[in-house]
Amino acid sequence: MKLLTRDIIKLFEKYWDQSSSSDPMVICKFFNPSWAWTWYATEYIGEEWIFFWYVSIFWDHCDEWGYFSLYELENYKWVLWLWIERDISFEPTRFSSLWLVKN
Repeated sequence: MKLLTRDIIKLFEKYWDQSSSSDPMVICKFFNPSWAWTWYATEYIGEEWIFFWYVSIFWDHCDEWGYFSLYELENYKWVLWLWIERDISFEPTRFSSLWLVKN
C-alpha cells in the first residue's frame, strides 16, 4: 500500500503550518497492524520526507507529539514482517474530534 497519495499531499499543503493551532487538523492516520501504535499526522514536509504528528500507543502517558520520517515508516518491518499501513477509511478531522482523545 502506498502511504502517501497526491490527494493526501495536497491536504498537507492546504494545512501547511499548524504549529500555532491548539486543535490541529489530522490529515491521515497510520497504524501498526501487529501492535497498538498509531500515528496521527498533522503536517508533512515533502522536501525532507518528515511528518509532525501525535503518536499513540495506548492513549496514556506514553503518547507524544513529535517528528518521524516517511522513509522510516515505509521501510520498518514489525513483528511478523508486517509493514506500517495507512487507514484508508480515515477522514481528515480536528485532533479534538478523535474519539480517543481524553477530555
